Amino acid sequence: CEINSCVSDRKDRRRKTNRERETNSPSDSSTRSSNLKSHHNKKNLSTLTTNNRRRKASYSSEILDTLGEGTFGKVVKVKDLHRSVDRVIALKIIKNVEKYREAAKLEINVLKKLADKDPKGRFLCVRMLDWFDYHGHMCIAFEMLGLSVFDFLKDNNYNPYPMDQVRHIAYQLCHAVKFLHENNLTHTDLKPENILFVNADYDVAFDNRRKKGVRRVKNSEVRLIDFGSATFDWEHHSTIVSTRHYRAPEVILELGWSQPCDVWSVGCIMFELYLGITLFQTHDNREHLAMMERIIGPIPSRMARKSKTKYFYHGKLDWDERSSAGRYVRDNCHPLMRYMKNEDEDTKQLFDLIGRMLEYDALQRINLNEALKHPFFDKIPPHQRLKAPSDIEKNCLSPTRERSHSLSR
Repeated sequence: CEINSCVSDRKDRRRKTNRERETNSPSDSSTRSSNLKSHHNKKNLSTLTTNNRRRKASYSSEILDTLGEGTFGKVVKVKDLHRSVDRVIALKIIKNVEKYREAAKLEINVLKKLADKDPKGRFLCVRMLDWFDYHGHMCIAFEMLGLSVFDFLKDNNYNPYPMDQVRHIAYQLCHAVKFLHENNLTHTDLKPENILFVNADYDVAFDNRRKKGVRRVKNSEVRLIDFGSATFDWEHHSTIVSTRHYRAPEVILELGWSQPCDVWSVGCIMFELYLGITLFQTHDNREHLAMMERIIGPIPSRMARKSKTKYFYHGKLDWDERSSAGRYVRDNCHPLMRYMKNEDEDTKQLFDLIGRMLEYDALQRINLNEALKHPFFDKIPPHQRLKAPSDIEKNCLSPTRERSHSLSR
């Protein structure tokens, strides 16, 4: 069918671009899968020992493997030798470069504040176990988690997740990000790479339609990671945030942004979990806006008028549909509802929720408190339902008390 052909074409395009994840985040501090290179052939079995007098803490670990590398540094799998019982953790080691050190300090402070508000991890944000300075390298120790939902998808040949897992992952993501929003934070870099399974063990089942084995993760519990770009309401807001494919229109049009830009990203992620393809597969602002218009509808003229960007002419998107990019958008992008693989109630509810998250006007976009009450989540089974402790809900971060991210050591 037409949609299956479109999915195939867009998977090919993604492979050709090697899943490039453009981001203009100023910190560039987080573990971004676009920059990660797996190293499974050679293990680094060195040890790392530090005695941080200023924090009155010592740390000793054995590096078992490199999990990933990026411009910021690397993430390694280590055995914590400081405890009587060995435990394996993930250690993020930041390059001894001032801008990366400062960005790491920002992330540490966000993680500390989140841990203060949620010491038991009920809101599904990754737990920072410790941090220290090792000869100028900022190091952050995290609980060990599994693959990201993107890496699992990639390893599964981009076969999408089953509906019950789409629902569960989306439910947890909304729950985690709602917690951030209630604490005056915007994540700004939500994407499948930053959602990690607690345990990515899987079963393989034969798919009669595809005539091949398809992986299904056994446990769809996830955690949200990468708070290096998280921004408090009272802090400076960079003009451009978010990884390209999940970037909200108000960010592209430089109209200012706040928590609703995260909701847009969640909608894009839910689409990707369901279909296995990126909704907006592009690396160009004008093409990105053209895709939005093709999939969602015309960009409101009031947004075009307010925007200081050069993408509009007389209130309409300046876009040549006869160009090669124009033909690609016309042939491969369709109105949102045409991506539904069937018309059962679950799918209709999923796409209704995605549509509400992809509302152009940030003020009209559904918030995550409303999203969690959407009928799509009614089928979450009792054992997967999450309850927000009232003492945490009522104890949000105070903008008068927390004015900066500077570390107090």
